[in-house]
Amino acid sequence: MKTLQRRVALVAGATRGAGRGIARGLGEAGAVVYCTGRSVRGKPATPGRRETVEETAEMVTAAGGTGIAVRCDHTKQADVRKLVARIKADQKGRLDILVNDVWGGDALTEWGKTFWQVSLDKGLAMLVQAIHSHIITSRLAVPLMIQRGRGVIVEITDGDFFGYRGNLFYDLVKISVIRLAMVMAYELRKTDICALALTPGFLRSEAMLDHFGVTEANWRDAGKKEPDFLHSETPLFVGRAVASLAADSNVKSKSGKVCSSWDLSDEYGFTDADGSRPHWGNHFCAAYGVYKKFDDLLSAFR
Repeated sequence: MKTLQRRVALVAGATRGAGRGIARGLGEAGAVVYCTGRSVRGKPATPGRRETVEETAEMVTAAGGTGIAVRCDHTKQADVRKLVARIKADQKGRLDILVNDVWGGDALTEWGKTFWQVSLDKGLAMLVQAIHSHIITSRLAVPLMIQRGRGVIVEITDGDFFGYRGNLFYDLVKISVIRLAMVMAYELRKTDICALALTPGFLRSEAMLDHFGVTEANWRDAGKKEPDFLHSETPLFVGRAVASLAADSNVKSKSGKVCSSWDLSDEYGFTDADGSRPHWGNHFCAAYGVYKKFDDLLSAFR
């Protein structure tokens, strides 16, 4: 069902992982999707990774949408200005959906090191790559939404909880993008533009499949090493979550909140690529105990 026919989306950081899955999910719903990132054919930007934005755009088109690949370094204002100018010219000023998924911090995160042990160069670079890029993109792209008075902004994070995420800089990144969504939602409160944060569950990304030495065809074999992986989800699952949000006429009611792929699946009824409905939240509570959600802690403030 083409619920997003003629809608225009920008997925910043669409080369692989959640970004690629989100672009595909929007494509399934019929959207025009600008797929951006630094890795293009012949010029990969991430050592050891083969994915490109052109491949993602082709997947969007194959799914039923219109995929447009654009090389863009979202930490560079000039690159983003050029991208936004192109969207404005191509789409007559229309931008309906902005997804900020730029990450690029895998090689920078030093798991197992405390804040007094981590590399400052790596940590500060992560903040530029995964926070500054989101701010730059929103600052320059959202005015297209302001002109029309409507739209959806999605900040991709990791986890819908407030607690520690295993590393100082990683924690700062994932909490900061939640805060970005909350602040943008407040400042957009008098418009019909929704800004929210969204987390996938245990993401069965290309890199994670490679890490466990499996493919999408035999991914369950990795459960022998990591039982939690049996409750993982493909990137398309969170993509369908974004598509469902963008098609919801009442999405503004979620502005400023932190949503999860599994809760949105419960609400909207979408499934993963294989027809299953993985629920990381239920698994986590059963395996590790009930946790307090970020939104519950902010309810008094709201």
